[in-house]
Order: sequence, then C-alpha cells, then structure tokens
Amino acid sequence: MPQKRLKVVVTRRLPDMVETRLSELFDVTLSEDDKPMSRDALAAALKSADVLVPTITDQIDAGLLAQAGEQLKLIASYGAGVDHIDVTTARQRGILVSNTPGVVTDDTADMTMALILSVTRRIPEGLGVMQKGDWAGWSPTAYLGGRLGGRRLGILGMGRIGQAVARRAAVFGCQVHYHNRRRLRPETEDELQATYWESLDQMVSRVDILSINCPHTPSTFHLMNARRLKLMKPTAVIVNTSRGEVIDENALTRMLRADEIAGAALDVFEHGAEINPRLRELPNVVLLPHMGSATLEGRVEQGERVIINIKTFEDGHRPPDLVVPSML
Repeated sequence: MPQKRLKVVVTRRLPDMVETRLSELFDVTLSEDDKPMSRDALAAALKSADVLVPTITDQIDAGLLAQAGEQLKLIASYGAGVDHIDVTTARQRGILVSNTPGVVTDDTADMTMALILSVTRRIPEGLGVMQKGDWAGWSPTAYLGGRLGGRRLGILGMGRIGQAVARRAAVFGCQVHYHNRRRLRPETEDELQATYWESLDQMVSRVDILSINCPHTPSTFHLMNARRLKLMKPTAVIVNTSRGEVIDENALTRMLRADEIAGAALDVFEHGAEINPRLRELPNVVLLPHMGSATLEGRVEQGERVIINIKTFEDGHRPPDLVVPSML
C-alpha cells in the first residue's frame, strides 16, 4: 500500500518550477495569489498541515503555534531569517523549524555594493533627471559624488553576507573594517584584508560607509540607535540590506534631514512596508522594496533547499537546515 503523502501548505507564490516539484512530491496546497496570509488563514494552515512552508511575511508566534494541529511536525521556512517564527515555542511543542541559509549570500552582497554605489555616486538623482527630461547637458560640477577607492567601509555583522561584501569592496579599493559578536580567525581576516573593531562605537565613528549585515535579534534591535548614529561622520553613509529593525528609522530620518549623515541606502525597513514618509522626500536616500535576494536563481535554490528539508524529514532524518534556539 503506497505511503500517504505529507500534506504541505505553502503560504506564498513560489517560482513555477518549485511549485511543480512540490506538487509532484507532496500533497501540497499552494497559494492562489501572492498576498500574505491573514492570521486566521495561517491558523487554519497550522491546524491542517503536516508541514508548513512560510516566508518572512508570516509572523508565527506562540499564539498561532498554540492552535497548531498535532500532526504539524515541521515548519520549513522559505528564507534564511527565522525571526518571524517563535522557534523556542515551536520546539517545545515538538515542531521542528528549518530554513534556507547561505542561498542568497552572493545576491545580497551584490545588492549591497549596488546600493553603496547608488548613494555615493548619486545615481538615483541622475536617473530622475533623465526620466523627467530635465538634463541640460554635461557640467563639471554637476552630480558630484565620491569614489569608493580609499574609503573606509565598516561592516556590522561578518557572517556569510558580510564576508561576501568585504570581498567585493576590496576589489573597489575600500579599506574593510568590521564588528562582529565573534572575531574571525586570523587567516580569514588576512584573506579579507579586514580590520576588527571590538568596539562598535569606535568603528562607527571612523568609517565612511557603514553596511548593516547582521540579523535581527533582541540584542541587535536598534543597535544603530540615535546615540550611535550621532557618532557617524557627517560625510558618512549607511546601507542596510539585512533587517530594518537594526536601525532606529526615525532617528536616522531626523539626522538625514538635518544633514548630520550624508546619505542612506535602504532595502529593508523597521516596520516592513510601512516606510517613514519623510524618507521618500530626501534626495540623498535610496529606497528599494526588499530586492536584495531577488534573483530567479536564488529563489529557485531556496525552493530546492525547502524541498530537501521536507524530503529528508519525510524519510525520518534530521532536516539538514534545522534551526535550534541556541543558534539564534
């Protein structure tokens, strides 16, 4: 008698080839549109599924987990971050949590460099003039930005993505500095040509560009608060492709408006899609709609990792990308 297939519920639309493969392997319920599930819909999915495949837009807290059916044994998250899932409560209820780490490292690092170039070379300003048809011709003093070569880049969070940013920045001639909760091995520092700062305050006060590449955890919430932002040089810029909650967005907005920071390039925001409207008005700010990992190759690889985690679990083994509370 054939084995009953796992009931898998997917909360968002995924690339066609990923959805096709999921349908071949499991009893899958796919999302009919690309909108986040309501809380009630998530609760219903948790009650019916053997495996839930959520994304970062799905906040799965203790209250929702309390409504999960006894058959739910795996939350195979589509994405590297897991701060949207109460992993500790899930494990207490016997529910495993997996993610897809490392898949979007290069994509996010590429976008980080794109944003650094955009804000330092004033690319959006030039693009806006061209799109409006307002360009009157070349001028030796128009749209003057700054070259990257010789600038000090400070990387806050030297994990996979931070190291990938460091390698790219070195090619542009940047001096790489970093702060991390754990110092890298000496051979890794040498390979990256990176200088470690134990004190984040001291690093922040000396760099020309600050790149946020750390995860959002209770200890990193508003790590770049008003006090620390004021330590930055008025000529410095800040770039965030990690998590919006790491920066106090209101404090950053005030300082940008007061010319106390030269510019910012943000792909993530403290309150998700609810962006501080005053940020939109500033010419020295580049805003993107969370595009850092948005490549077709990356999205398909994420889906493949989700499938591997589910299939391994179905076969009675530990998912290779299992998340445990001690990792957070």
